[in-house]
Amino acid sequence: MRGRDAQFFERLSQQQSPQYLWIGCSDSRVPANEIVDLPPGEVFVHRNIGNLVVHTDLNCLSVLQFAIDVLRIRHVIVCGHYDCSGVRAALEGERHGLVDNWLRYIQYVREKHNAELGLLADAKARAARLCELNVIEQVKSVARTDTALNAWAQSRPLAIHGWIYGVANGLLRDLNVTISRPDENKIAR
Repeated sequence: MRGRDAQFFERLSQQQSPQYLWIGCSDSRVPANEIVDLPPGEVFVHRNIGNLVVHTDLNCLSVLQFAIDVLRIRHVIVCGHYDCSGVRAALEGERHGLVDNWLRYIQYVREKHNAELGLLADAKARAARLCELNVIEQVKSVARTDTALNAWAQSRPLAIHGWIYGVANGLLRDLNVTISRPDENKIAR
């Protein structure tokens, strides 16, 4: 890096003012900065298995609160990916031990959308659709947090986006579920 830009690390150490929080999967094939082609310092990142936003997960909620209230980020990106092992395990009822407790939240998404998923005869199509539905539900979950609601109540700009990444082709797709005001979160609680 220093060969390309001798002052890179000096500048990087003096700033942290990202406009984006990335909530993504822990999968090693889904690196946030590389996918959005932004250098270090431009994206604040939280990753967990299945890119979940669970209201009892103090780690995720703390990252969200710090990003919105301290760093004043303007965009939260929830990014899932196709071929997610966690989603597949939740869909197929696979048992893996302790992580099964965490994957239960994806099973809730599966159960909520069971009728739609049941219309898809192909297992691969069902898994892909559950990956998308999980992102959509996590966007809604972010929008329900006290941190997001407080930011909007204070008229601070905040948009929550849902994207999905294709591990097999490297394409990033917007799922068109952006929420930028609390009244856009038209979700049954």
